[in-house]
Amino acid sequence: MENFLRSKEYWDLVETGYTIPKESTITVAQQQKLEEMKLKDLKVKNYLFQSIDRTILETILQKDTSKHIWDSMKKKYQGSARVKRAQLQALRRDFETLQMKNGEFVTEYFARTMGIENKMRIHGDKLDDGSIVEKILRSMAPKFNYIVCSIEESNDTAGMSIDELQSSLLVHEQQLNRGITERVNSEEQALKASTFYESSSSRGRGRGRGRG
Repeated sequence: MENFLRSKEYWDLVETGYTIPKESTITVAQQQKLEEMKLKDLKVKNYLFQSIDRTILETILQKDTSKHIWDSMKKKYQGSARVKRAQLQALRRDFETLQMKNGEFVTEYFARTMGIENKMRIHGDKLDDGSIVEKILRSMAPKFNYIVCSIEESNDTAGMSIDELQSSLLVHEQQLNRGITERVNSEEQALKASTFYESSSSRGRGRGRGRG
């Protein structure tokens, strides 16, 4: 929502609001400016109402400006500074202990990692790409050890983007899956050939004993 309002150039209204002149008489220019700000504020309130759950909406309908609505929402969802610090510490701990699961796909692991990173950013702790890249490389499943070593030796991981890392790991994952598929197919063919040979040998021995 913040990015959307910034793109509309409405974020200042949410963050700082607007002031009504205290003078008993205001100029025509001041009155015109005030009306423009009120109209913009109504638009912002409409955007906020559309994005807020109905159960919460009923508790903020009495707020008269978009800034009051936003401040109320921050208190409801962000809580005190102590709660925010505790939430951020928990997210940091989750990020540090994050490991790729056996059988987990690269895209799934990246989604889990970026999900935690996004929550950390919302709480005010933004990680750079280099830190995220290094964390992912440290926590990949053992089957990726070869490609991880190759990436660390041939690239400057500090300057590597997350998208570049994901692309490299996806290519390696596809090669691994293709190798597994080919090996399974080869084993199936060998098993079929062995079964056919044993069946043919058994039939041959049976016919020989009949003639005797």
